[in-house]
Amino acid sequence: MKFTIDRDSLIKPLQQVAGVVERRQTLPVLSNLLLTVKNNQLSMIGTDLEVEMQTYAPLVDADDGEITIPARKFLDICRALPDQASIQLSLTDSRAVIRSGKSRFVLSTLPAAEFPNIESDNSRLAFSVSQSILKKGIERSYFAMAQQDVRYYLNGMLFEINADHLTLVATDGHRLAVFDAGESIETDENQQVIVPRKGVIELMKLLSDEDQPIEISLGNNFIRFSTAETTFTSKLIDGRFPDYHNVVPKNTNKTASCNRETLRQALSRVSILSNEKYRGVRMTFSKDSLQILAHNPEQEEAEEELAIDYTGEDLEIGFNVNYLVDAVSAGASEQIRMSLSDPNSCCLIEGIGEQDCQYVVMPMRL
Repeated sequence: MKFTIDRDSLIKPLQQVAGVVERRQTLPVLSNLLLTVKNNQLSMIGTDLEVEMQTYAPLVDADDGEITIPARKFLDICRALPDQASIQLSLTDSRAVIRSGKSRFVLSTLPAAEFPNIESDNSRLAFSVSQSILKKGIERSYFAMAQQDVRYYLNGMLFEINADHLTLVATDGHRLAVFDAGESIETDENQQVIVPRKGVIELMKLLSDEDQPIEISLGNNFIRFSTAETTFTSKLIDGRFPDYHNVVPKNTNKTASCNRETLRQALSRVSILSNEKYRGVRMTFSKDSLQILAHNPEQEEAEEELAIDYTGEDLEIGFNVNYLVDAVSAGASEQIRMSLSDPNSCCLIEGIGEQDCQYVVMPMRL
């Protein structure tokens, strides 16, 4: 096995594939990348047995072969080399020798046969969506996923395929984010799968802001995303996602509209003096006015008041300020609308003029 490649052509796909490799591994081979050279193409694969990333780079006049080499060390070496450097990798006595200019590095290797692959049976459903729309949906909802919750099915994002469109849903039990891609997809099947948190985060890094399509295929225990340069595979969480339709408030009798950025800044300022453990703030809605109050065990207080367009009876309600800031910050519209009922009911937050995003935040007792 032997190949030569420009640093600039190697660094981006190498960074992508090395990103899924965990620093601490139970199996030594999981700290390595699988490098395969075939038909003048370099394939690099990294995995942690939950997600797998494969990237491709074209080569000129290369010798076929495959081997695994330490992911972090290989990436650090390539990063440290100057721009426009030419990198040559070859195998000598089961060692990977990397040369560039007058620099030479020798890395230990492990046999390619030891490298594990995520078991991915034949896909049962395949369709494509725009990368920009999928990225937008993940960016506007991923923050609501749980982290290390005992309800393991909350530690990921629901991908719901309903006949002709894709919906992304995330919740940690205290808040909910729903994004409707609103883009027709060529399938008449209804499917629900839960992609684990790490898979969602790595996928978000992979997607571009352009309208290029990305192919999505579903199997019994995996989901795969494919572009011309990259193939990303993630295992699925085996569980039943909560019925989010019943969580979204439908019969609210109070609405408040205000400038998104004004509210976000007010919440951020008040949060400085909120209780560090519970992060609660008290919000008082009244005619043309919203008062936000926070205090902490040190008897410190913060208060903000801003003008809003409010309809309904006066209302006092408590929320986790971090959840509100996340929901308010996620959209792009200039104005937002908050729909409420009473101090014990959820709040629905939507961007005015934005039909694709909905955020639900549960109230707190203060």
